[in-house]
Amino acid sequence: MDLSEWESSHLVKVMEQRRIVSLLPSATEIVDFLGLSNELVGRSHECDFPLEVQRLPVCTEPKLDPQGSSGEIHGRVTEILQSALSVYRIRTDVLRKLQPTHILTQSQCEVCAVSLEEVEQAVAELTDCHPQIISLQPQNLADVWADIERVAEVLGVPAPMEQIHQRVQACQNVAKLAIAHPTVGCIEWVDPLMAAGNWVPELVELAGGVSCFGTAGEHSPWLDWKDLQAADPDVLVIMPCGFDLKRTIHEAQTLTQHPTWSFLKAVKTGKVYVADGNQYFNRPGPRLVDSLEILTEIFHTDLFRETFQKDYEGKGWRSLVLANV
Repeated sequence: MDLSEWESSHLVKVMEQRRIVSLLPSATEIVDFLGLSNELVGRSHECDFPLEVQRLPVCTEPKLDPQGSSGEIHGRVTEILQSALSVYRIRTDVLRKLQPTHILTQSQCEVCAVSLEEVEQAVAELTDCHPQIISLQPQNLADVWADIERVAEVLGVPAPMEQIHQRVQACQNVAKLAIAHPTVGCIEWVDPLMAAGNWVPELVELAGGVSCFGTAGEHSPWLDWKDLQAADPDVLVIMPCGFDLKRTIHEAQTLTQHPTWSFLKAVKTGKVYVADGNQYFNRPGPRLVDSLEILTEIFHTDLFRETFQKDYEGKGWRSLVLANV
């Protein structure tokens, strides 16, 4: 076979291969969970797990400066969404070079990733390829598990859901053995105050807590300080969307400066915790099981560690009191 024949044959083989672009972190993690990371050719600017995907070309970029306080970021997001579909843009030039066969995106939240409509508009501009768009829209845990299975079906591979369900059941078993079942307030944004919704109330219940705010399957609700004081939960878990542990500890100072803060039961008893919302709770993918285990460890520390022989403290969560020491 001469060089021209080899090139032609190689090109056909390459074009027959799947070329997956993921435009949101949770979808990237689903692809990895299904054992297809080697078929990823592009990612969003926020996709960072597993570490290997950070070497892939970036296909999106933010329309705003992600630095600043929670209040400043909220103001920028609100301003942009008055005239745009989302707070991100697609790099169509990169997509054109990558020639994807599949694009994973979402239609749930205009703050989480590029909108489905923007993806469809970008794909319409591509002339050399016609990728299949897989749009995810999970509202609760059942939706998340179903999305994993749906992506697996589209891509023609099995979904190892049994390992997820076994870990969920193990957390439930720990919760059943626990004596205490604390009331819990999960905070998804600190300025303005927002409680965590969607799948987080379910995670709290599965871990053996009683969720004070948010409704399973519904978007995260705004929260008044008077409502927080009235509920006065036994445990507070601060998990801002998009923030890692270090930044969450810093942003939590906005809460500690509020005049109501010191009167809350969880503050008095030292049961205020910060969690890595960016890597765990805010990503509707397979690592929501890790998020469940984190909550189980926070609520029932000794029982959890005895059962699971693992420890997320310092990586997935920290005590706010100890973090400030």
